[in-house]
Amino acid sequence: MTKPESQPWMPDELDHAGPEHLDPDFVAAFDRKQGHPDPTEDIEAFRAHGIGPDATVIDLGAGTGQFAVPAARAFAHVIAVDVSPAMLDALRARAAEAGVSNITVVQAGFLTFPHPPRPADAVHTRHALHQLPDVWKAVALDRIAHTLRPGGVLRLRDLVYDIHPSEAPALFTEWLTAAPADPAHGYTADDLATHIRTEHSTYRWLLESMLTTTGFDITEVSYVGRAFGAYTGVRR
Repeated sequence: MTKPESQPWMPDELDHAGPEHLDPDFVAAFDRKQGHPDPTEDIEAFRAHGIGPDATVIDLGAGTGQFAVPAARAFAHVIAVDVSPAMLDALRARAAEAGVSNITVVQAGFLTFPHPPRPADAVHTRHALHQLPDVWKAVALDRIAHTLRPGGVLRLRDLVYDIHPSEAPALFTEWLTAAPADPAHGYTADDLATHIRTEHSTYRWLLESMLTTTGFDITEVSYVGRAFGAYTGVRR
């Protein structure tokens, strides 16, 4: 696999990742703060769309491996991609502890991850695409589409605003009001305010347009509240 060369007009995805994701001390506590999402629903979504045990699955923004390691037990080959060396160190440790050896670890981002020698069967990404502005989200989705075989499946989860723009102030106020005060219990109001100000969560209607424009048929959509979306898309 050969990484595409970076161009002077491309953003540096390490800069967009946020300094905390590059900090080994933060990464050591990342799972506690992020929670422990159950990967079963995403793995089953792949299986429901014909992704079998011999599949190659790419996990973009793989973080500490909370999806990549269970996926490696379900599928033949997982390519785990993240821009953060600290995250990838944690992922390697998780894989070693689990006795999993069919994960290829790649330090790269959405715009620079190398296409595998043969098209992949599926791509998973969770709470990572929002680190790119919308122009680059669309480029990333187009790259993902060209990484997949026809009929390949994208499973995408992210912070996506399922609202009209006029509702944004009320949603953000509600979101911050409900946040825990103790950072040990999750993302605080300050954390969430920083996300809103400096990261690039988009609107549902924009994301869905990007998906269809870049070659995906959206087959499943679900939302928790008005800010957490899960999508399954099949590459045309």
